[in-house]
Amino acid sequence: MSKGLIITTAACALGALLIGTAPAAAELRMCNSTPSRVGVAIGYHNGSEWISEGWWNVEGNSCEILVEGPLIARFYYFYAIDYDQGGEWSGGDFMCTKDEVFLIRDNERCEERGYHRNGFMEVDTGEQSSWTVRLTEPNQGPAQSQSPAPDTTASGGG
Repeated sequence: MSKGLIITTAACALGALLIGTAPAAAELRMCNSTPSRVGVAIGYHNGSEWISEGWWNVEGNSCEILVEGPLIARFYYFYAIDYDQGGEWSGGDFMCTKDEVFLIRDNERCEERGYHRNGFMEVDTGEQSSWTVRLTEPNQGPAQSQSPAPDTTASGGG
């Protein structure tokens, strides 16, 4: 083996090792642990106003990044719809949504402004810079997080 090939191979191996040990990117991630396609909307307070936005389409048994970069709020809220089997994941904190892609400022008087009013579930990220929310089927035990980011499991749907 030539000296140049050995150096190149060693450099590639070192590069792969360094990439493999890079810290996880900061983000809010939604993992769908069901077989159904799911639509997800999120809400949060950006420091001056309430924002709701959506829709992210998350295929069955997959994950999507909803917010890239460090999280700007401690509390995030989400509402999700099961496209294939019907049902939803919802909670008691109400925010505005639309049927198509949206970004809505303020969570008051949704219907008066031509929006839907949906109940969102609260997620306390504990001021972490990354968080993963995992949707599961009803009556199923909590899913285990496979990422280094803290994990919240939400049962519902169907």
